[in-house]
Amino acid sequence: MKEHILKNKKNGFFVLLLSLFIYAAAIAGTVFGSLMVEQKKSPALLIISILILSSAWILWLGLKVIKPQEALVLTLFGQYIGTIKDPGFYFVNPFCSAVNPAAKTKLGQSSDVKTKKSAEGMDMEMASKKISLKIMTLNNNRQKINDCLGNPVEIGIAVTWRIVNTAKAVFHVDNYKEFLSLQCDSALRNIVRLYPYDIAPNVDTTGDGLADDGSLRGSSEIVARRIKDEIQGKVDEAGIEVIEARITYLAYAPEIAAAMLQRQQASAIIDARKMIVDGAVGMVEMALERLNENQVVSLDEERKAAMVSNLLVVLCGSHDAQPIVNSGSLY
Repeated sequence: MKEHILKNKKNGFFVLLLSLFIYAAAIAGTVFGSLMVEQKKSPALLIISILILSSAWILWLGLKVIKPQEALVLTLFGQYIGTIKDPGFYFVNPFCSAVNPAAKTKLGQSSDVKTKKSAEGMDMEMASKKISLKIMTLNNNRQKINDCLGNPVEIGIAVTWRIVNTAKAVFHVDNYKEFLSLQCDSALRNIVRLYPYDIAPNVDTTGDGLADDGSLRGSSEIVARRIKDEIQGKVDEAGIEVIEARITYLAYAPEIAAAMLQRQQASAIIDARKMIVDGAVGMVEMALERLNENQVVSLDEERKAAMVSNLLVVLCGSHDAQPIVNSGSLY
């Protein structure tokens, strides 16, 4: 549906002043009409003045105040007549009605309606039929999704969005806020299942048939960009523009979190030990070369093997070595 912008309706102040003048004239007519009735003259002036007093307020129903970054979608007897977007004081057909199906929808986002407690302790929703054109943030609920390896992960996203076509947002979907939230859930599930939580071998995350290093933890920017594009493709028909999508929470599901933590710790320990062993072997080689170059001591193969063993124990051990001083002969 094409959006029709109403721009030539900024005559609210004129209509307001006109209605006040009509009321003043009707009050004066009521006074003079009463005097004429008392003088047994025609009551037409009194009747007309009373009718005007009881019906002139209808003009006030057509007065609309629009603030910056707000819009009002108007229908007349079920037919869309246009949208007011520019800030100002407007007068429209008093029988027009504003439409905003998401006015009372709460999704845990920046555009939610506010509530306050009334004197009777009841919740009164301060909802407005105006549509916000501001940039809003939807903090979607965390979802439990299986990654490409079948591991359950919990992930949450925050989507920054705004309405760019009010007619589509109001008439193409039943409730544009709920529609956006459901499409965020669907897009998140479609993208997350393509990635492993951490880097895994022989996994193709791009769809080109080649294994790559993509992962939810290491490629968060790429994953977020793909989620944004996926959501945008689904909400175009609702007149919504997705500005940005960000991952706000990412973790293994509680049922496997402990096991995955042990796996990560074991991998870190293995990597650290490998580095220590590589360094220790290099130091032993350097020690033997320096001893041979400087001819400090002459060692046979058996003594070299013992020395290498002792040095590796000292260098690779997790505790400080206890030195032993040998005061006797080597043999």
